[in-house]
Amino acid sequence: MDSVSVDTATGVITLGPGNRLDEVAAKLDGTGWTFVGGRIGHTGVGGLAVGGGLSYLSTQHGWAASSILEFEVVLANGTVVRASESTNGDLFKVLKGGGNNFGVVTEYVVQGYRQGDVVGGNLAFVRSEETDRRMLKAVRDWTEWNTDDRAAVIVTAERANLNVVDSWILFLFYDGEEVPPGTFDNFTDIGPIVNTVRRRSYADLLAWSNWVVIKGSVVMIGTETVPLPGAGSQDAVMGGFHDHWRNVSGSVLDVPGIVASIAYQPFPKRIAQAAREKGVDLIDADDDVDRLIIEMNYSFIPQSEYGRMADTMEATYTGIRERVVEWQGEGLLPSNVYLPILMSYGFYRQDYFARLKPQNAALARAVASQVDPDGMFRDRTGGWKP
Repeated sequence: MDSVSVDTATGVITLGPGNRLDEVAAKLDGTGWTFVGGRIGHTGVGGLAVGGGLSYLSTQHGWAASSILEFEVVLANGTVVRASESTNGDLFKVLKGGGNNFGVVTEYVVQGYRQGDVVGGNLAFVRSEETDRRMLKAVRDWTEWNTDDRAAVIVTAERANLNVVDSWILFLFYDGEEVPPGTFDNFTDIGPIVNTVRRRSYADLLAWSNWVVIKGSVVMIGTETVPLPGAGSQDAVMGGFHDHWRNVSGSVLDVPGIVASIAYQPFPKRIAQAAREKGVDLIDADDDVDRLIIEMNYSFIPQSEYGRMADTMEATYTGIRERVVEWQGEGLLPSNVYLPILMSYGFYRQDYFARLKPQNAALARAVASQVDPDGMFRDRTGGWKP
């Protein structure tokens, strides 16, 4: 279950689902090949791959699921089948974004890509209202105007108990040994107080990223996908999102061990284009519009606070969604934009399948009924159900 093998001539990689991303990267280190995974090394391959998977390499190669060539799946009746574009094609499609509803995936065959050293790390900034404004403008502008598919950013704001921590932390990535001048100037010009960005191996970068894992804490994650505002409405929209998050997160800063964070993750049209170039998936994002994926996290210690924090998470992502709908009606955001939520970041109260295109949600239900007619995975596993 934790095996990794690579055909060094073709770059085709065979993965067991028991691997973490940092383990796969370490095993591939030195082969000249890598895979499209996620950004935090501690993440498991199995769940990431069937949920879509956003990567530093997504503008080049689409979702993590986009590069899957074949699945080995154990169905509810014990039958072992293969699913690919040419064999069990509907099952192949719904496994790329459909979660754990169709069987137990025991092997992933994925297309790898040539990989040398990269430049990556973090920038940290002291938070102020001016920093908020400049950072939000920078990520909006980046999403629309960056043309270098090798570059990627995650723009995050963090708060901890009683505002002992109140900062911005950026994850910067460049798929190459040197960053072309000007690539990240919108962010670096703001003036970081900490800079850990350097040349390193891809495996080292994924291992480095595990500093975000807070051991011994409960971690909740929720998400929303939003249209990218135009430059003229950026202050109202981006500022409105951020003010909402600060207002809601400010109500729970008394919870022991609390760390509240929000990540503004570019979802430029190039990611959807790259995914479509690779083939079909259940997410099926239109490739003619830029978006942002907003990830919201609450980490805390006492289990007794779970109910309160779950309500806080729901208030956070619901408020983002309500603002999108309101601003679309007012013309501040483009309307009629397909806004799927990414399973990898979804909260259990969110209705993942209701946000897919209706024909794709219907396909997921049909395939689940076909391969699991008695509903074993529907009734006996958690997660989102079609």
